[in-house]
Amino acid sequence: MKLSVPGRVTATAVVAAASLLIGGSIAGAAPAPAVAAAPDIPVAGVKAHLAQLQSIATANGGNRAHGRAGYKASLDYVKAKLDAAGYTTAVQQFTSSGRTGYNLIADWPGGDTNQVVMAGSHLDSVTSGAGINDNGSGSAAVLETALAVSRANHQPTKHLRFAWWGAEELGLVGSRHYVNNLSSANRAKISGYLNFDMIGSPNAGYFVYDDDPAIEKTFKDYFTGLGVPTEMETEGDGRSDHAPFKSAGVPVGGLFTGASRAKTAAQAAKWGGTSGQAFDRCYHSSCDTTSNINDTALDRNSDAIAHAVWELSS
Repeated sequence: MKLSVPGRVTATAVVAAASLLIGGSIAGAAPAPAVAAAPDIPVAGVKAHLAQLQSIATANGGNRAHGRAGYKASLDYVKAKLDAAGYTTAVQQFTSSGRTGYNLIADWPGGDTNQVVMAGSHLDSVTSGAGINDNGSGSAAVLETALAVSRANHQPTKHLRFAWWGAEELGLVGSRHYVNNLSSANRAKISGYLNFDMIGSPNAGYFVYDDDPAIEKTFKDYFTGLGVPTEMETEGDGRSDHAPFKSAGVPVGGLFTGASRAKTAAQAAKWGGTSGQAFDRCYHSSCDTTSNINDTALDRNSDAIAHAVWELSS
């Protein structure tokens, strides 16, 4: 997650689920088919990806930053997993700060390509560390969700696309490059972009982006079902890769577990953890390693990602 904070724009959406129920009650009409539930995302699988990202950083100067060997090795790792799972992958190049950067885009075959649901995360770290919470956590959870789509041979109504962005830490460079290079027609086909940046903070909170109402409700309802209260996400607003999509008029949403802000006493009372301490004391530091992850938060948020992907693409 980068540091500067642009302003807030809210997109809107309308969900007409009630009409399906009414239609199913008309004499002679078949009831609407039930939406298949998302599978449980194994946190062990997510953590295995984090271990690989840590190993990549360790072997490449301790980081996975833009323009460094550790970033490209991270991208190659993710791409190989997706290629083996049947995705159509594409690597998009750009230049920032005199170095070549890369975005990875993966499309799951099928679904209405005029209605695209995207889920993404930034894959780069800062130069000072391995970036395992920021943002190996989001990258690994999105990867494991994409692999779950393949394992289930999920055939949603809408088209699914996953993305891993480069140079987010330099100012959302990769995601902005992607959005700016879409035609207006292709931007209009994206019915929602879901962003996941820092979802395993060790002193975790449970924050939901308050952008598109339908996406926000999907996440809030999931956590309500777990008995986990959520709060509106404010610390990272505009600071991650949803911002270019939002500015282009794409409905956005996402999850976050907190960065350098301190957890309040009220938040500690409802979520556990330590009040007066940062959600992530290793934010943008060398100690953001595999030991800097809250397994419970990572597990819950990974499952929430899959839930939203299944619900919003059906």
